[in-house]
Amino acid sequence: MRDLNVLFISVDSLRRDMLGAYDSPFDWVTDLGVETPNLDRFAEKAITFDNHYAGSLPCMPARREWDTGIQEFLWRGWGPIEAYDTTLAEKARNNGVLTKLLTDHFHLFQHGSSGYYEDYHGFEFVRGHEDDLWRTQPYEADEDLLQQVGYDLDSDRAETTAEVTDAAANPNHVLDPYDLGHYRPRWKYVRNVAEFDDEDETDFFAAKVFSRAADWLRTTSGWDQWLLRIDEFDVHEPFHCPEPYASMYTDEDPRDPELPVWPYYGRTDGGQAALTDRELAFIRSQFAGKVTMVDTWLGRVFDALDAQDLWDETAVVITSDHGFLLGEHGWIGKMSPDFDLVAQTPLFVWHPDAPASGKTVEALTSAVDLHATVLDLLGAESDAGTHSESLLPIIQGEATEHRDWALYGWWHSDINVTDGTHTYMTPIQEDVPLYNYSTTQMSAQSPFTPTSGYEGAESGAFLPYTDVPVWRQQYPSASLVRQPRLYDTDADPRQSDNIVTESPSVTAEMEDLLQGALETMAAPEEVFEQYGIDR
Repeated sequence: MRDLNVLFISVDSLRRDMLGAYDSPFDWVTDLGVETPNLDRFAEKAITFDNHYAGSLPCMPARREWDTGIQEFLWRGWGPIEAYDTTLAEKARNNGVLTKLLTDHFHLFQHGSSGYYEDYHGFEFVRGHEDDLWRTQPYEADEDLLQQVGYDLDSDRAETTAEVTDAAANPNHVLDPYDLGHYRPRWKYVRNVAEFDDEDETDFFAAKVFSRAADWLRTTSGWDQWLLRIDEFDVHEPFHCPEPYASMYTDEDPRDPELPVWPYYGRTDGGQAALTDRELAFIRSQFAGKVTMVDTWLGRVFDALDAQDLWDETAVVITSDHGFLLGEHGWIGKMSPDFDLVAQTPLFVWHPDAPASGKTVEALTSAVDLHATVLDLLGAESDAGTHSESLLPIIQGEATEHRDWALYGWWHSDINVTDGTHTYMTPIQEDVPLYNYSTTQMSAQSPFTPTSGYEGAESGAFLPYTDVPVWRQQYPSASLVRQPRLYDTDADPRQSDNIVTESPSVTAEMEDLLQGALETMAAPEEVFEQYGIDR
């Protein structure tokens, strides 16, 4: 196949079961009838991957997989591009490809991240999403929106989230909307959007990012080949929508201060994340509204491809880093057991010469595979030693199978493996030492705060995919699963029936699959012990 331009789009937190191309096993999603006409139209012409899984969770670990082809969660947590990494943008520019990044994803630019944008020939950053460190005024912030994003204005404002919540919440979120000591206060969002008009969707983030992308497609010419990377932070919380999306899936007043738009992560039946049925229904409606808003403005990008007659010379890849639990299994958020609603992500690929266009493929694929795939589409080669396996043989119609297993999880927590029909979750054993490996002394469990030297850190060539020496730092781990879980996702797509006890033979097969996957990845020795694997 010929080399193409590549448009690589990620939509953060996008649940695949809210898209017309995928089914949902949950009645409330079906009943809501989320509208995504543009993605549905795109799916009719693209290849839809029905068995695509995340790898390293959540946001930035996923992006390092896409950018570098390294499935990092066995070795480290949320952090920067490493000195030994080679990014998509660097590979593309070395292959004579113009590269551009358009994003509202502020994590690329804050503490805990570096190297994710510097290799592009150009980048544009739309400011203000979530707790982007942007606006500091007005001092007297909107009290209704402060309450909607999680502030209890009648409480003791000296009390921090860490003192009133379970381990799933972010300890840097504080209850005082005038606090200056923390790095991720939720008041940032309220002040960032103070001048936004809730009746004008063009003020909001998806509109700005995708409009700029459409303009770039209409005005960029003369270059032989390009890579346009769109990293859209919506659908990510806060689920604060303009009209008409805020009222599209609810009869509630979307500006009612009693109705949250930014839930805390955790169990919905107790603790700080607890939600009433009314609150949960409203959050679901606003999440759905954001999905439709993203779809609407993504349509402007498709319109630009139409207007510039670019479809015949451009490959388009659309995916997400993870999903989001909206009350299913009793959880809200992504920091939970890694059910398929979080880990099984959408993936669409358009290639003008693909024989399988408009069809769905069942092959098991992993997020890390997109690194080699994008490079293949550009006519560039990925580095030896990465974990990425190009999907081009499937796109070309030369293969129907891809992987025997996919690993996914959070560094410092439980691990998961799937063979495409079963998912197996194994708890991390918290009494076994956990290490973070990096060329920097990372704040691996508090990445949004300044780093400092760490006592007891060791250095050495500890990694199997590079000879570059790294720091090894010890950290505590935390399990959310506690006991092994096994689900037959064909028969039980809701993952409501743990069959680990009643299906010992399948459990044994999945344990062997997990061990084989870790051996193939040359995981650190302590990882086998952490997950109870006797070698």
